[in-house]
Amino acid sequence: MHGNFSKAKRAAPSQEEFHMNALRRTVMPILLATVWIGLSEFVRNEFLLKSYWTDHYENLGIIFPSEPVNGAVWGLWSLLFAVAIFIISRKFTLIQTTLLSWFVAFVLMWVVIGNLGVLPHGLLPIAVPLSLLEAFVAAWIITRLSR
Repeated sequence: MHGNFSKAKRAAPSQEEFHMNALRRTVMPILLATVWIGLSEFVRNEFLLKSYWTDHYENLGIIFPSEPVNGAVWGLWSLLFAVAIFIISRKFTLIQTTLLSWFVAFVLMWVVIGNLGVLPHGLLPIAVPLSLLEAFVAAWIITRLSR
């Protein structure tokens, strides 16, 4: 009698369903992570660390770049960081993705801007843990929503 209760076969998804599922598992996680990264960067650099940046730049005799075009570039950076996290997350665990993406985005950036003399080193004790949190939450968003 149990043979009569076989499960009905589910029809293969249509091409439209396939594309919608792909969008849901790629574009949405990347966009949500981009929003998180952008908000995190804005709060950290405009509210928590702004004086470190402006004082350091003033001591160098230059003005800290805070025009709308600079904000747009940071928006692009946030998107690119989210895309990198998405790609890295395909091969690594959440913690590995967090640490690798943090290293690629932040440590390399700090090395470069430190070499250029425009990194205020005093902000690192605040920036390091907050940037690790930023990378972790972005990686979590992406891994959670893309699987």
